[in-house]
Amino acid sequence: MIAFGPVPSRRLGKSLGINNIPPKICTYSCVYCQLGRTNNMQIERQSFYNTKEVYDDVSNKIKSAVKKDEAIDYLAFVSDGEPTLDINLGKEIKTLRSLGIKIAVITNSSLIWKKDVRDDLHEADWVSLKVDSISQDIWKKIDRPHGSLKLQKILDGILEFSNSFKGFLATETMLIQDINTTSEEVEKIANFIKELHAKKSYISIPIRPPAEKWAKTPEEKNLTLAYQIFVENNIPTEYLIGYEGNAFAYTGNIEEDLLSIMSVHPIREDGVVELLKKAKANWSIIESLIEQGKIIETSYKDNKFYMKKLTKNKD
Repeated sequence: MIAFGPVPSRRLGKSLGINNIPPKICTYSCVYCQLGRTNNMQIERQSFYNTKEVYDDVSNKIKSAVKKDEAIDYLAFVSDGEPTLDINLGKEIKTLRSLGIKIAVITNSSLIWKKDVRDDLHEADWVSLKVDSISQDIWKKIDRPHGSLKLQKILDGILEFSNSFKGFLATETMLIQDINTTSEEVEKIANFIKELHAKKSYISIPIRPPAEKWAKTPEEKNLTLAYQIFVENNIPTEYLIGYEGNAFAYTGNIEEDLLSIMSVHPIREDGVVELLKKAKANWSIIESLIEQGKIIETSYKDNKFYMKKLTKNKD
């Protein structure tokens, strides 16, 4: 399943997700990743699905959503791994244009030093770039990059892209207590981001179970300090710290909807309840999926979450 949702997004309203990367192929293994540690790290772009397959799956999901009167504000490339690893990304965006819905890409920025990646991202209407740290040691500790990646090349690529991109540019900075929450590091991040002239910069915290249990949510004073530093640098800043809600879409097949959403978007228990209610289904579906080993239950901050159990790549 490539397309999932629509799901509520704290940035994009109601978005139809496009999962263009198989689990879990990424350039990073972030300590806060809601999908756990990366089991297949790479930086080489490749074809994972053909463009027609992506288009057909997205198109069919849109038709199902329309039949259920579900709104879609954006088609969003947000995947099990890093979406720019998909060498067909630009072609896919161009092909999806015919569907008449704005297109967003949420990337960790790690490959933006490549010209072909920047060219592909230029095809989107809305792009979010991750900027978790400007310091080499902190970047390695929080994002745990592929060994061949160079932070300065990434930062240079971000600057180059920001100077030429005509769409809506956003940045996102994930704060982890005692890693990138010092005033010195936040100042460095803010000084870099203000040069990008992004239309919105998000400060986020882990709201779902992170890959590493020691990756802690920032204390309120650190969160407030970061916000103030960003604002003082004339950066249009918003917190991305609240639960996005339970307005998950039911498009006709409740098991398929649950598995496709949970593969990239762990759902809190009350969100699962609301989705089951929409589908006129009961909790036995969840129990069955857990028994089959298709999903797992996990807890975080006094809330239960349900996510798809990711199978490890064998190669």
